[in-house]
Amino acid sequence: MEVKIGVQNAPREIVIESSQTADEVQNAVAKALDGTEKLFALTDEHGRRVIVPAERLAYVEIGEQAVRKVGFGTV
Repeated sequence: MEVKIGVQNAPREIVIESSQTADEVQNAVAKALDGTEKLFALTDEHGRRVIVPAERLAYVEIGEQAVRKVGFGTV
């Protein structure tokens, strides 16, 4: 699923494709915002981690579950 993360004082948002569910992402955001966690961390589909200090979160947009992408191949 696509997750967009807005960071305060940053000109662009962070966009990642995550294999985590919407509930897992929402729980991570809630823990970061209520002070339980000092860092907001997500893992993308390739295993890379994105870590943002919780006090710098501006917004997190949780998109729809990603559908399988279709590309051109040899016939």
